[in-house]
Amino acid sequence: MTRASPLRLATSLFAECFASRPAVAASAPGRVNLIGEHLDYNGGPVLPLAIDRRTVAVAAPAESWEVVSEMDGQVIDLRPEGPNRGGWSDYVVGVIRVLRSRGITLPGARLAVASSVPIGAGLSSSAALAVAVGRALTMLVGRRVSAGDLADVAYHAEHDEVGVECGRMDQTISAFAEAGSALLIETSTMEMRRVPLAGKVWVLETGVSHKLSGGALNTRRRECEDALAICREHGVRVPALAALVPSQLEQVLRILPPPLGARVRHIVTETARTRTAAAALAQGNLPELGRFLFEGHESLRLDFQSSCDEADLLVASAGRRGAFGARLTGAGWGGAVIMLVAQEIEARTVAEMQEDFRQAFGRLPEAWWTKAAAG
Repeated sequence: MTRASPLRLATSLFAECFASRPAVAASAPGRVNLIGEHLDYNGGPVLPLAIDRRTVAVAAPAESWEVVSEMDGQVIDLRPEGPNRGGWSDYVVGVIRVLRSRGITLPGARLAVASSVPIGAGLSSSAALAVAVGRALTMLVGRRVSAGDLADVAYHAEHDEVGVECGRMDQTISAFAEAGSALLIETSTMEMRRVPLAGKVWVLETGVSHKLSGGALNTRRRECEDALAICREHGVRVPALAALVPSQLEQVLRILPPPLGARVRHIVTETARTRTAAAALAQGNLPELGRFLFEGHESLRLDFQSSCDEADLLVASAGRRGAFGARLTGAGWGGAVIMLVAQEIEARTVAEMQEDFRQAFGRLPEAWWTKAAAG
């Protein structure tokens, strides 16, 4: 049975819970990052694309704040002035607070949310939610906001209000994406360059969910900040870790204690990989791009230690089964693996990878493909 679209689900849920029709609807996509992991908060390049799975927020003005999600169908009374609840509605509250700080205010609103972006799969479901809610609320007050402003609101909602020590990649690609292209983002300057991507990207979900706020991502960010401070104390004057060049790596590794040296080695090598991978994609050289994906995963596994057994197995299986490349995407510690594979062998390769996974973990991983979608 085909699942209803998020727009239909959200609209139906709104009518059921609030006995009225929404005034506006907005949507935003999830994303996969082809390569450039953990570089957005270290001033490096990233190469994400929007997926064709989206989060929809429908809304109407009201005297107070209420929100409901198709996930559980429970109407939540929001208190933007109160403490966070520790759940998904914190992202909605975060957007409300950031908009208020910019002079965009409403006495209240009713919102219903539905999504086809898997939750906790490393596909930026939180950024898709924040961008969609931000667009819906600004539409309610008749304000036209740019993609850049919308991404900025969503970033500050997630980073400042929810407490996820993320960079700006997820919100940026959700707002700026164009169909048929990945986006090379130099996060030190926010310069963007579109890179054509016409083919499929396969997504295999590990089934291991992750929670970003207060967890390992924040720990890794602090480790990177500590490493940068030590570098500067020893006379290595760089604005961010990604500004280190490979020729400086040996010197830096001598002054950094473990595990900080390994973290920096990932940042430096991943920065170089991402730029060469973007060049390979621009030339349509998928085997070369795939090689960088495999290398990037090994760096995540060994140096950044942000992988998990399920992802490692899928990536190793992809290598044995003839894929161009595969790696964990997103912050890590669960989530999903992306894969590039020739069309003539994709069905066999995916089936064999699923069977390898089933033999190891006793279940089949969800597998689906996407093309680069619009923001």
